[in-house]
Amino acid sequence: MNLTGIIAISGKPGLYKVLAQGKNNIIVESLEDKKRVPAYASDRISALDDISIYTYDEDKPLKEIFISIFEKEKGKETISHKEDQNKLKAYLIEVLPNFDQERVYASDIKKIFQWYNLLLKAGALVIEEEAKESEEADKKEKKAPAKKTAAKKESDKDAAEEPVKEKKAPAKKAAAPKAAAKTTAKTPAAKAPVKASAKTTSAKKVAAPKTGSSRGK
Repeated sequence: MNLTGIIAISGKPGLYKVLAQGKNNIIVESLEDKKRVPAYASDRISALDDISIYTYDEDKPLKEIFISIFEKEKGKETISHKEDQNKLKAYLIEVLPNFDQERVYASDIKKIFQWYNLLLKAGALVIEEEAKESEEADKKEKKAPAKKTAAKKESDKDAAEEPVKEKKAPAKKAAAPKAAAKTTAKTPAAKAPVKASAKTTSAKKVAAPKTGSSRGK
């Protein structure tokens, strides 16, 4: 529950939301009739975030009291501030049993219930867990179109890659004649040892008469 920017102005009924800040004043908007009026430094302004209720232990922030009432009423309107003072006091004891009954005046108790109902009608009383769930739901809705566009991009990439694969196929066929050329170049090289063997046989034939002539001698 966020009460930031919501104020009460002494001498003016209801609650106001701060819209803008000037040099010598602030512009506020009424939560009841949405009228905008200036508030000056001379006005006694109380921010609801800073208000707390006296107890016999530690002071209780007004925000936590509103949460207790919200949970008790299950998010609905509470008792009217125009009810009998004893009824208002009894109700407050239910949500805040240890409030200081000597220091918390009847006018303070009336303001608690009046402000609660005003904030509820203005839609300002939202539990933080509910606010987080609504934010997460909004994020999921925003992310959903992004997934579809990503799927389109992947399909576009696949479509772009298909013609590239078709171009690579002829390149593999062209490599086959090169391999054949290499094998044909190797076959003449095998004939070289045949010529060498012919030379050696002829050399042996020439040497034979020489040995014969030495024997004749």
